[in-house]
Amino acid sequence: MVFAAPGEALARAEEVLDSSPPPLHASVAHQVIGIWQRDFGDLRRALEHLRRARELAARAGSAGREADVLATLGVALVHSGRTREGLAAFERGAARVTGHTRARVLFRRAYVWWVLGRHGEALEDVRRAIPVLRQADDVIWTARALTLRATVHLSLGAVERADADFTAAEALWGTTGQEHDKADAVESRGLAAFRSGDVPAALRLLDEAGERYAKLGTPTFMLTIRRCEVLLAAGLAPEALAEADAATAALDGIGGQSTRRAELLLVAARAARTAGFTETATDRAASAVRRFARQRRSWHEAHARLVLIEARVAAGQGSARLVADAAAVAERLASFGAPAAPEASLLAGRIALGLGRTAVAERHLARAARSRRSGPPPARMTGWAAQALRARAAGSTRGVLEACRRGLDVLDDHRMTLGAPELRARATAQGAELAAMAQRASLVTGGARRLLVWSERWRATVLSAPPARPPADPVLLSALTAYREIAARALAARTGGGRPAPALEREQRRLEREIRSRTLHMRGEAPGGGAMFEVDRLLRRLGEDVLLVELVVLDGRVHVLLCGRGRVRRFPAGTSAEAEREAEHVQAGLRRLAHPGAEARLPLIEAAGARLQELLLGPAAAHLGSGPVVIVPPGRLHRVPWALLPALRERVLSVSPSATSWLRARGTAPPPGGRRVLVRGPGLAGDGAEVPELAARRGAAGGTGGRAAERDGVVLEGAAARVPEVLRALDGAALAHIAAHGTFRADSPLFSSLRMADGPLIVHDLERLDRSPYRIVLSCCDTGRFASVGADELLGLVTALLPLGTAGVVACGAPVNDAAVVPLMLALHKGLDAGLCLAEALRDARAALPGDATHQATGWAFSAFGAA
Repeated sequence: MVFAAPGEALARAEEVLDSSPPPLHASVAHQVIGIWQRDFGDLRRALEHLRRARELAARAGSAGREADVLATLGVALVHSGRTREGLAAFERGAARVTGHTRARVLFRRAYVWWVLGRHGEALEDVRRAIPVLRQADDVIWTARALTLRATVHLSLGAVERADADFTAAEALWGTTGQEHDKADAVESRGLAAFRSGDVPAALRLLDEAGERYAKLGTPTFMLTIRRCEVLLAAGLAPEALAEADAATAALDGIGGQSTRRAELLLVAARAARTAGFTETATDRAASAVRRFARQRRSWHEAHARLVLIEARVAAGQGSARLVADAAAVAERLASFGAPAAPEASLLAGRIALGLGRTAVAERHLARAARSRRSGPPPARMTGWAAQALRARAAGSTRGVLEACRRGLDVLDDHRMTLGAPELRARATAQGAELAAMAQRASLVTGGARRLLVWSERWRATVLSAPPARPPADPVLLSALTAYREIAARALAARTGGGRPAPALEREQRRLEREIRSRTLHMRGEAPGGGAMFEVDRLLRRLGEDVLLVELVVLDGRVHVLLCGRGRVRRFPAGTSAEAEREAEHVQAGLRRLAHPGAEARLPLIEAAGARLQELLLGPAAAHLGSGPVVIVPPGRLHRVPWALLPALRERVLSVSPSATSWLRARGTAPPPGGRRVLVRGPGLAGDGAEVPELAARRGAAGGTGGRAAERDGVVLEGAAARVPEVLRALDGAALAHIAAHGTFRADSPLFSSLRMADGPLIVHDLERLDRSPYRIVLSCCDTGRFASVGADELLGLVTALLPLGTAGVVACGAPVNDAAVVPLMLALHKGLDAGLCLAEALRDARAALPGDATHQATGWAFSAFGAA
């Protein structure tokens, strides 16, 4: 019962002890309490109860009972870090019995071998136990043994064998009422999905297991460890670190298993190292090494040492000693059959290359490169990275480019199995090193075209492939509706002059987690990426008038690729760090200019624009000609107000996340009918005054309830500007203009929002559109801001729209003066009505503004994105 209904089993055991039972019954009750405390509570109390259970079994004269308790005690001792005592308890237990009871003892010892990382011994004990358990028709213990054997196979990378055992165990669990074991089986299938490279399925199954455990009221420390591993693979390292640290604190609070604490420290170290928190990674990894060594867990100790060496290398350390340490870890992992062995060999080779020890590096890299031909995507990526480094050391540019291409192809296929745009974006970080190596190799050869191809190969790739549609998930739709209501109530509580509403804010955060969790479960629809980028196709579409300026950052330096008029030219520019600092100063200046009284800062902002031009365009600025320009900046430079740069200030200018994205937008056809949508959200300081004026221009007929029908569109304002209504109106529109409070969420960019009458319209809502508007104007603050994630990906409102059919967006990247926005928007729409594209209309609208500082700053803050 303790694994079917844990709480009820604990209560029943305590009742038995209260009734002065005979020694045999008391032994069972103490063992049940010991199991409960061991797995769900205080390990010290577990040991007390289990020792008492063994004494009572001996007093009752039952060898079978005593052996069974000794096996349970052995598991508890190992989890407490007393490995030698635990194994001795198993020896005593196994020697006392034969047959069915001995098979149960062997199964539990196999589990302990797995905990200790001694997989050969684990497989041997479980191999001996399963036939006996089957012969005794012991369904529960047979299912447990099959689940354990599958888990051991996964540790050794034998995914197919694991799948077979999981399938057999699942069929047996279906005939039992063992709810905790069933939850554990779901958790194990999640681990199997992860090991086979199916991250969405892994997250879905682990979340399902978590829901099952929650119903039973049991802690889930092993689940947390596995979930953190999946989060790391999904590029969510900060989240994995936070979850691991929270679980460690909870485990310490109940006096839980020492073995689990060490494993949590290891996964926290991995997360910290991936997130770039080197000091934290070093601290967690060193602590994990010490704990695993004390627990005699060599398998885990070797993995912890690998993370510790990686953290030290990330901190700038490099020495012959570290090469030797990494090589020793690689040997040890290989002897265990651990899939991580190639990572250690790659690390040893990388350190050796940094020290100039080419021959030593070649030996280790050659070992790591063997993994490039088979295994899950991370293993093959490791192999191709090693092969690229070998080619670079040998001076073979062709070899570097081929290895990088093959490695990124592997990651492309894996990335497209992910449905959530966030996961696709973050997964690109795994290919950043390969992309950078290929770009450096291209730069050395001097070919601007080749550098452009490799820049595009791993830039804004999420926007280059069709998005996966969110499922028609009623739970997700319900959560989105509830989120809007709670967020609206929380905002009203914050802004209404009343007391803060912590309960509402907690519920809002809970709903955010639920929405995000369910969207991460989405699978991609097809393998492979989007269409391959072709330089000649880009040059043909640019023609003789348009220039595309792609900025590439390599080793901190900006390289300008000037594309157009049939060729690609490269120009050197400044450093990206200086440009980022200057851009932040400009953003601060624009914020000040949004308020009256800051006119004296205008010359300072204009001078900063000139400095930005020198840093970002360098000598290329003199070769721009007079035609339209498309700027393709790296993700970290998307906050630059490009219209402020002197060479770009009076020209037709648009911004695109990548040349591929621009090509896709350029090829997007407008929808039939030309329907327009005007939306005015609540609470605007300037009251969205351009919306009534625009509606009047187009002859909107009077409506009721804040909704007016145009000759060829719709106006939504007041109570009618509700999210469901707005989404229906936006779907397939030719042009949409939304005047609404914009909120950018740097912590969670897909919850960036536009405020509607019933609450926030978030990016996850936009993802449900069949086709987003062909053109869209977002007239309020912060709608053009992005979070830079992965290798060079952007997440935000604009980048959610571009893959869904939007060819062009006008949005704002800074706070602006609401009153000054109105004439800009009216002038913009005048140009659109005259047949201009967004970039042309925005250029003319800026020129039509008054010359004061506030209006000038407002014009610079808006950008045209895309190609419409």
